[in-house]
Amino acid sequence: MRVAPPAPFPEPLAPGQGAGPGAARGRRKPGAGVSGQDMGPEEQQRRGSGQMGSELDPEPGPGPEPTIPPHDNFALFLSRRFGRLGGLIGAHPWPFLLLPLLLSGSLGAGFLFLPQRQANDIEGQFTPLGGPAKSERRFDQEHFPTRDSERFSGQRLLTEGAFASLIAVSASGNNILTAGAFGELLRLDGAVQSLAVPGGDPGTQLSYPDLCVRSNGSCGSPNPLLAAVQGEPARLETLLPQLTYPVFGSSVFMGTFLGGVQLARGAGASRVQAAKALRLVYYLREDEAADRERSLQWLENFLNAQARALVLEPSHVAYFTSISRQEEFEGNIRKVIPLFSITYFLTIAFSITSCLRVDCVRNKVWVAAFGVLSSGLAVLSSFGLLLFCGVPFVVTVANAPFLILGVGVDDMFIMISSWQQTNPKNKVEKRMAETYAEAAVSITITTLTDVLAFYIGIMTSFQSVKSFCLYTGTAFIFCYIYNITFFGAVLALNGKREEGNRHWLIFTKVKDIVQPHRSYLYNMCCVGGFSDKSSGGEDEHPMNKFFRKYYGPFLTKIWTKVFVVLLYGGFLATSIYGCTQIKEGIDLRNLASDDSYVIQYYDWEDEYFSEYGPRIMVTITENVPYWNLSIRNDIENCMESLENNSYVDKRLSESWLRMYENVTRSRSLNIDTKAFFMGNLSELFKLFPEFEWDIDIRYKEIAASRFFIQTVNVTTAVDEKNLLHQLRDLAKDCKIPLMVYHPAFIYYDQYIVIVPNTIQNIGIATGVMLCVSLLLIPNLLCSLWVTFAIASVIVGVAGFMTYWDVNLDSISMINLVICIGFSVDFSAHISYAFVSSEKSTVNEKAVDALYLLGYPVIQGAISTILGVIVLSAAQAYIFRTFFKIMFLVILFGAVHGLVFIPVFLTFFGICGRSANKRVNIKTIRENSNSFSNTQNPNNVWCYENQIDSNGDNFLEDNIIRQPNDIGMEKPNSGYLRSNFFPVSQNHDSSSCLYQNNAVIVYKKQIEQLHDEGKINPDCP
Repeated sequence: MRVAPPAPFPEPLAPGQGAGPGAARGRRKPGAGVSGQDMGPEEQQRRGSGQMGSELDPEPGPGPEPTIPPHDNFALFLSRRFGRLGGLIGAHPWPFLLLPLLLSGSLGAGFLFLPQRQANDIEGQFTPLGGPAKSERRFDQEHFPTRDSERFSGQRLLTEGAFASLIAVSASGNNILTAGAFGELLRLDGAVQSLAVPGGDPGTQLSYPDLCVRSNGSCGSPNPLLAAVQGEPARLETLLPQLTYPVFGSSVFMGTFLGGVQLARGAGASRVQAAKALRLVYYLREDEAADRERSLQWLENFLNAQARALVLEPSHVAYFTSISRQEEFEGNIRKVIPLFSITYFLTIAFSITSCLRVDCVRNKVWVAAFGVLSSGLAVLSSFGLLLFCGVPFVVTVANAPFLILGVGVDDMFIMISSWQQTNPKNKVEKRMAETYAEAAVSITITTLTDVLAFYIGIMTSFQSVKSFCLYTGTAFIFCYIYNITFFGAVLALNGKREEGNRHWLIFTKVKDIVQPHRSYLYNMCCVGGFSDKSSGGEDEHPMNKFFRKYYGPFLTKIWTKVFVVLLYGGFLATSIYGCTQIKEGIDLRNLASDDSYVIQYYDWEDEYFSEYGPRIMVTITENVPYWNLSIRNDIENCMESLENNSYVDKRLSESWLRMYENVTRSRSLNIDTKAFFMGNLSELFKLFPEFEWDIDIRYKEIAASRFFIQTVNVTTAVDEKNLLHQLRDLAKDCKIPLMVYHPAFIYYDQYIVIVPNTIQNIGIATGVMLCVSLLLIPNLLCSLWVTFAIASVIVGVAGFMTYWDVNLDSISMINLVICIGFSVDFSAHISYAFVSSEKSTVNEKAVDALYLLGYPVIQGAISTILGVIVLSAAQAYIFRTFFKIMFLVILFGAVHGLVFIPVFLTFFGICGRSANKRVNIKTIRENSNSFSNTQNPNNVWCYENQIDSNGDNFLEDNIIRQPNDIGMEKPNSGYLRSNFFPVSQNHDSSSCLYQNNAVIVYKKQIEQLHDEGKINPDCP
């Protein structure tokens, strides 16, 4: 969202540039300036033509530089340079039109590298870089390597593994543990195991038994109950009386295989009576590269060719694989591409509609169309450049074109609005100079805030956010460059058409005077080129009139202000409450589209298998003397502290050290010395071979060992966050060097960094925006108001995320970064317009600011929302979330800019014109030569604050005040001279215009002018 700020001051321009910043919408009001009745016929003729006499329009060449207060130097520098650039583009548009096209074509070739640059690995993009779990996994992989072909154990996996999983739910919804249901499950199992892929040798096929993980020389069963019935469903009847839960037999954990379990009452409280769901898991080998490749082929065959044929009834069996999440995530890009064409159409339609005029000459249909094209070229160039440079392209970047399109159109509206306020009778070069002197400064500052916000976002810990911010920030830079060059050239060429009074469609010359004898339709289609006679610019837009005449006065009424304050109080209270309820972390199911087959699997997993959570590895990371009894007691105390946690079921823990102590105690073996402890481990491994995988023995020392604890009731993101923090804190507080790990912790790590990262990015960006605001608004208190507005919008967006079911995750964090830059666009310019207004009361200042910026705010808000609104129809959470937060950002930003900020500023008049500086006449007397004989006698000067702070008239001493540089009116460009700006002598206080550099005159000259009535006595 872009809004053009009013320009900070009038300035002398280089030859052919026209007026300084403020020439357009920024400072000039319709009807302001020198009225026709105060000028002679010759003067009116010269003004109407845009020409002035030599005494007021000096020859080309730089004149003396005005003395500009330091805080205005930056804006003055930009305005002057852009004015010259605008004049250059107006004189020579074709190079600025063609070079961006050639550059876009060249950089667009970078899209050839897109397949190589795509980096949609979910773990790499949506988990924090350098997360603790990743280092924990590396440690465990070093000390406890897996061997899928020899000794597979599901609970000892250090990654998710390669697998296919099926969840079967009872057709009746009551019990799946029946002979009939098991008969179907066995047929399903047979079909899965018979799936085959081409083998290494020509003509050979490899089925699941050839690729499966192995333990003790055989494939592991997909479910312990299928192994127990041994292929005969009738055996289930005899098995059920012995089936217990959650542990079957002596050691088989059933929590992940049987769901919706109903247990018997009374003495046999652990015996299973019924179950609603059963899970089958088929693990495949990943030891060698060849194994991984063939397993991947088998999983793809499972999904693409056979999955639908495998299910018994589609509503009763859901399937999932280890590659499903990734494939569904990557498929989101293909589904959102068609939406971009819809967005492009909507944006073009809105742009053309906004630029339509009844005047067949002033119509800017082509300008609007090429303005949208300019944004498209920016996307092509920026993405192509970064792809050339090897920057990873992630799925979140697919959101960027929608945003860039809306923002580019906002800049276009600013340029067009500034152009329309220039005098159509001036040369194109001069109109372009005036347009650029104001509009280019505006879009420079707003682009600067947005680009800084995005580049600050690169500091985050999430690669997906880094890539999005880098691509989008760079695209904003290209969008800015192309708006200044390519679109400016289009505007200049269109201006030359208008200068020749040619029809917008057929480019033939038309008459500029209404033909009374012709029909209304003829005059509308074939007569054009009108302008506002009072202002010299194009006719006032009806929306500007609405803000000036209706909305502004209504908003500044006392009862309206009371209502606005109450409304803001309700908004703030609702937002703060929402912030306290916000959920953290990304739900992995949200990475798939809504119609994905994985959604049903996730739903059933939550419904039937959520009682038992991940099985956590507890690793002793250093070599400790296990034979020392005190050390063993410390280890036991650590285990007990972990088991006493509310998320852990102590009955399901597994510890090789406890079993070792039990074995040695039952056999009266000594383990209190190193030699006995290490020598007797073989006895443990004979009874429990799997424990050999939990002890890393190197050079006759135990380098590391691990135990297992079982978590329960980890059902929400809050539970996941609490579990991670509590277990790590307990491990940290232990006397023994402990580490807890599970593959799910890779994703849980986002809870550690998501809030600190968000606060860090918002804090830094807000500070930077405050500095930029101080450049834009040379008033500390009003800059603080801008910062307040930024904070208010961020709190509102974050709070309402809760009500719209949006979590605080890496995706929404991207949008909160965007929120900062866009908040500045709304609030800074409204505040600056209020500060810059020369009106005498705070209510009039607020109305003036709304008149200048109300319609551009609405235009920018609508165009930005149109840029992302099609994402609301996307089937993927990523894109819908982007729309939701962008909608909130634009809505709340616009409401702050159009409602809250104007009202609040009226409560603090101190944000108006700052105190005047005192200037000693004696020190600069030789520089004062204001009322020379060569000046037009109609030109008079009006001074602000003719009474000093002591109540004495400044005519009675040698001190006068130098008017403040903020509140000033831009005089007609024809009156601009090197250092001094003459002003008309309209006798009303609203037409009193102020000049940055006070023209110093002697007392008697001022007295004479007062006597002659040439100084407006109503001026303050």
